[in-house]
Amino acid sequence: MSEPIWYQFLTERDKAVFATSGYGARGGFGKRPALLIIDVNWAFCGDRPEPILESIKRWRNSCGEDAWTSLPYIRSLIDKCHEKGLPVLYTTGVRREDNWDSGSWAWKNSRNEEDRHAIVTNLDGNEIVAPIAPSPQDIVVLKQKPSGFFGTNMASYLTLLGCDSLIVTGTTTSGCVRATVLDAFSLNYRIALAEEGCFDRSQASHAINLCDMNAKYADVVKTSEVLAFLDTLPSGLFDLPRGTPVAQPAPAPKRAANF
Repeated sequence: MSEPIWYQFLTERDKAVFATSGYGARGGFGKRPALLIIDVNWAFCGDRPEPILESIKRWRNSCGEDAWTSLPYIRSLIDKCHEKGLPVLYTTGVRREDNWDSGSWAWKNSRNEEDRHAIVTNLDGNEIVAPIAPSPQDIVVLKQKPSGFFGTNMASYLTLLGCDSLIVTGTTTSGCVRATVLDAFSLNYRIALAEEGCFDRSQASHAINLCDMNAKYADVVKTSEVLAFLDTLPSGLFDLPRGTPVAQPAPAPKRAANF
């Protein structure tokens, strides 16, 4: 079995500590899981796969090509949850037009004011990227701070659904994913992180935060293991929103030819 991704960043002392401290025990999957997809929007992915140093010139929060590498794994989990009738919840940001409510976000990034202006594309940075766009029965939670629980209806939605556990994907591993995982842990949910479905702009931060969450708060597992687990669940466990399909625009009337 290959070593965890974070082993390359640990000292021999660190490895010995984890081996003897008792941390990192397997928490296990729950019986009624929901899939959480944290902030997989254009702002964090960029509008196309490209090296991160190119992408962040236009999208300051972009995680570059690592985001696009994760999308097929997230898509596979969404499709499996739809097949089984399991809840799929997305988070993404929301902000006033004048950016006043960015609040403390403005203190730690010198490019924060760019959020006042449209990006060079015509895309809304907070829109979930097209390859994993929500379906009508899915739930989108709008947030302004790192955790998907802070100041949102996330906890009440999970209570309404009767969830006891979470499968977590998204970005950034060290930021909004970690903050959401810690709040979920504090609320006594069992948590699994689909390793390939999480990404970050920093490779070291990604690996070390997976290490820390696996040690104390969640199980970091391969996406294939999550899919195999979901296959064991019966269908029809949840009373999901019915949703309203997005209406397709009517075709434009044909113009009469001018001769």
